[in-house]
Amino acid sequence: KKKYVNNEKDKSLEIIFLYEKVVFFKKKKRRPPRPGVKSGLDKDGGTMYVGRCFYEGDLLPAKVAPSHECAYVSYGGKEIKRKEYEVLVSESIAWKPASGGDVPSQAIQIGYTADGEALYCGRVFHKGTIQPGKVHPSKGCLYVPYGKEELSFTDYEVLILI
Repeated sequence: KKKYVNNEKDKSLEIIFLYEKVVFFKKKKRRPPRPGVKSGLDKDGGTMYVGRCFYEGDLLPAKVAPSHECAYVSYGGKEIKRKEYEVLVSESIAWKPASGGDVPSQAIQIGYTADGEALYCGRVFHKGTIQPGKVHPSKGCLYVPYGKEELSFTDYEVLILI
């Protein structure tokens, strides 16, 4: 169910998508909305949030890094920096283990490819950090933007609705 409305309390946010207990906000300021869904910790110790943004015709799951004032997506083997993004806000989520491109039935579809394949948010422990990225079922893995590269992992956690 989609609904497009303006947020009268905070003009820096625009609600752009509602689906059951999930809301995406278009980000216009540095600080993520509360309660933004935390997705991990960066190597500098900063909190990252679940987001999404458009790139090359895809709507991609993103890691939002407020300290960097941007979001990062993985695409074509690279980490791509994006200034325009949306932040996920929900209190009804959890992380569930998965592998090999599988996603639980309760997984939240975060985006899609230009061909219409569903994409999901996943995360993995990597080099002392928790890194979020996109679960791409047909590729059998989680892709994570990290260190200017796109890394792949076959074991990961998937964001689910509870």
